[in-house]
Amino acid sequence: MLNEDVPTQAYKYSWSSKSALPLNDFLTKRRSAVAPTVLRVDFMIVSGAISMPEYHHAHLHVAAPSLLQFKPSLVQNDGTKPWIFVHGTGESNDTGEDEATEEAKELLKEVTAKSIQTDDSIPVRSNKKTGAKSKKEVQEEATEKLKAIAQKHGSVSGKWLIFAPADKIDLVWSGIATSLVSGPLQATAAYQAKVATSPENDNPNYQHLICVYIPDVYNKDSVTEVMKVLLRNHGVNLSGVKSNLYTHIGIDSKHPSSIPSTIWKNSAILPEAEIKELKDAFFADLSTKKDSGDQDGDAPAADAASAAAATEPLRKPKAKPKLKKKGNDDPFGSDDDNNDKDGESKKPVDLKKPAKRTKDVSDDEDEKDRPKKKRTVKK
Repeated sequence: MLNEDVPTQAYKYSWSSKSALPLNDFLTKRRSAVAPTVLRVDFMIVSGAISMPEYHHAHLHVAAPSLLQFKPSLVQNDGTKPWIFVHGTGESNDTGEDEATEEAKELLKEVTAKSIQTDDSIPVRSNKKTGAKSKKEVQEEATEKLKAIAQKHGSVSGKWLIFAPADKIDLVWSGIATSLVSGPLQATAAYQAKVATSPENDNPNYQHLICVYIPDVYNKDSVTEVMKVLLRNHGVNLSGVKSNLYTHIGIDSKHPSSIPSTIWKNSAILPEAEIKELKDAFFADLSTKKDSGDQDGDAPAADAASAAAATEPLRKPKAKPKLKKKGNDDPFGSDDDNNDKDGESKKPVDLKKPAKRTKDVSDDEDEKDRPKKKRTVKK
């Protein structure tokens, strides 16, 4: 199955240990999109009406038409390049992805038909006398059934969701990608990361989604290990863990089934106090390195800067380089339907096919994860 979690080999915006380009160059530099082409042109000269024609040829050198950029701030999603991928040393162990998707879709149809939130026959609270289950219990039951389907077919991979502002995304992404290949994340179960590219139209409030992939979202120990590294070594703000199966069947926070779009919320894995403690420890180290001028240590300077960027209060972003309008520099495509609240598209996509332009990934953060404003009460 080809989808937005698995890029094709032909997809250019993807790096692995087999890539000719070193990771640092992939993250920071440009390279030719097409190698220089040599054309042979044959032409004929006729000297006189009776004489035989003479054939000649010449070689014309055509320069490469463009350079590829791999920084998320400089790559526009024209429908063919919604993501930039970096692969670590591990891999997904998923097996029955197609079977799991088909069975999960059937279950989702049944649950959606009930319209849990709007169905008056499903009470808000359970009733012990009648045995009626509450809306929350019905949602939890559906979630458990999806878990059983995923585990039965061996389709249990997923990703941690991270959001970063547009003016900081290059540093944030570079730090996480480097960590995955040769840093603290390499020692965890994390096996892949991807970042959303930039929208075609300028949006000062745009938020890039970063996904850090893990092989089993139901393995709490593994999920926790990756979470602690992301907090302690990168200082990022996390938005929960989503199953790849949920992505394939189109579950998002606006789905009519009302099934929660993430398997894990942050607070279900670590208490808020520990989350704060891990992030505080990161920034204490960062401050010490800054004061001492020491750029050596467990985390590279770029990594430290990236984490700091990710967790700073959102200010009005600095103007970034203006991007050109939609171009045709990449013949390979993908579809990125970003109407859901966690940045994942509703349908599986083929990274070879172009897709229609959709909403910004910045619109996709789960509303349930957003801090609620306190209302002032007039006395």
